[in-house]
Amino acid sequence: MRVRSRKLIGTIVLLVFLAVYAWAATAIGGGRIALAPAWAQFAYFLTAGLAWVVPAALLIRWMQRPD
Repeated sequence: MRVRSRKLIGTIVLLVFLAVYAWAATAIGGGRIALAPAWAQFAYFLTAGLAWVVPAALLIRWMQRPD
């Protein structure tokens, strides 16, 4: 697969992934975590705020791989 095709597919997948991830993190944070103590809320939002980086980085690395 050519780099240009991988970039197109990767961009679409990344946008869909981030939208679904943001929705899920917000739904969980607004529901179950809202009743938790402040330290648990902080830990959840810190983890949820950074957890998307690993899959996004792997996808971007795949997109940039040479032909």
